[in-house]
Amino acid sequence: MTRGPAGALTGKSALITGASAGIGAAAARVFCREGARVTLVARREPELAALTAELTAAGHQAQYVVADVTRSQDAARAVATAVESYGGLHAAFNNAGLAALPGPMHLMDDEIYDSVMDTNARGVWNCMRPELAAMLESGGGSIVNNSSTAGLVATVAGSPYIAAKHAVIGLTKAAAKEYAPHGIRVNVLATGATRSEMLTGWLAADHPARETAMASKAMLNRLAETTEIAEAAAWLCADHSSYITGTTLPVDGGRLAN
Repeated sequence: MTRGPAGALTGKSALITGASAGIGAAAARVFCREGARVTLVARREPELAALTAELTAAGHQAQYVVADVTRSQDAARAVATAVESYGGLHAAFNNAGLAALPGPMHLMDDEIYDSVMDTNARGVWNCMRPELAAMLESGGGSIVNNSSTAGLVATVAGSPYIAAKHAVIGLTKAAAKEYAPHGIRVNVLATGATRSEMLTGWLAADHPARETAMASKAMLNRLAETTEIAEAAAWLCADHSSYITGTTLPVDGGRLAN
């Protein structure tokens, strides 16, 4: 995807979840480069504080909120902070996620299913509701949810992860249909294997053979870099994509078309 001109998000207040590392941290940098005023959300304060300091030192407008997206009150507080500080909410990238290692479904505990679904599906639900409310007040906006190729096909990921990522796509389509008349666009990324903190821990167990096997599934024969996912999210949040809503955009190096 060709990168749009700098300033594509100028004047927009944007909220990014899962922003302490990986794709979320990359999105914070890309959104700021494009002129957004960002509110970064995650559970780990030291990482959020360091990233916010980096961004503000570079002249960007950035703040952070320590919050757990599995708690609806935390999500509402994060959105309220963005609105209060920046005069509204115009864009949101719901990126927070939790991995589930592969394993036989019949041997998995309820706790694994609950934790993965609570973060990956309920977390999006918790965030979208106050985001939509704020965007109704702002006169419109754009929400991008982060799903996965596992939201469209069965991958090597654990079954709770696959189920949760399918749910994210369903929530996206439902919200896009309901809020299109109000000028709010809602889209979702079907991301391929990405060299992020979440995946790196799993690859380390069998590196480099496991990474080679995963990369070979993509036409581009490599993993994505976190910035490549962030660029797609920024484009969908910008006015460049003004006629796109309810869309599942694969950012997967050709994995799903292979």
